Amino acid sequence: MFKPLLLTAALAAYCAGAQAANLTAQEQRWLQAAAPVLNYARAIKLPVDIVVQPQARAGDVPLAMGFDKGQGRCKLVLSMRGNPAAEDVLAGVPEAERDRLIEAMTAHELAHCWRYAEGAWHALPAGFVEVGEETAQDPALLAASKAMRETRREEGFADLVALAWIQRSQPQDYARVHGWLSRVRGHVAVARSSHDTRVWVRLAGDGSALGGAGTPFEAAAGLWRDGLLQDD
Repeated sequence: MFKPLLLTAALAAYCAGAQAANLTAQEQRWLQAAAPVLNYARAIKLPVDIVVQPQARAGDVPLAMGFDKGQGRCKLVLSMRGNPAAEDVLAGVPEAERDRLIEAMTAHELAHCWRYAEGAWHALPAGFVEVGEETAQDPALLAASKAMRETRREEGFADLVALAWIQRSQPQDYARVHGWLSRVRGHVAVARSSHDTRVWVRLAGDGSALGGAGTPFEAAAGLWRDGLLQDD
């Protein structure tokens, strides 16, 4: 049985380490583009490991974050081998401009890790409670609807963190990254589904609310709360 390659964030952030781990050229490129975010994760002591899948499964996205509760560590998973759709999200983007988008995607995933590490996963911010009541004859439908709402909120927060990262580190590219993310989120198949974060992306139009002092997570918090008021 194949076993996934497991790298520390520090190792994966460097090309030499990536080559030593027998990564493909595609994996090396993505990790090199992700390096600024991975270095930041190390600096703030977020517990991130990089897992490279030896064979992607049908429907796998190229980059995803999970959390191992037993280890108390986040797992940034690359699923590119045997995945012809790995770079579909970058379709139409010139090669020279792709690294910045990969960096933003990594910041998005890091936001998930931060929420896990803070013990805030699926939690609403202070002062927010769900109101209203859904009804359905099948309890499974109610559970699925709740899970979709919770995931959409997390995706909205992560999108804002990604944009805050770019606004702070590469402000000259903010409009381009925001435009790309707007197009990606504009193609959701079902309105208000798990990845329908359009309300938050619209609020971050010019990036002005995502600058200033503090961390990218703190910068995203205000617009996230604003979007929660509009989303539900």
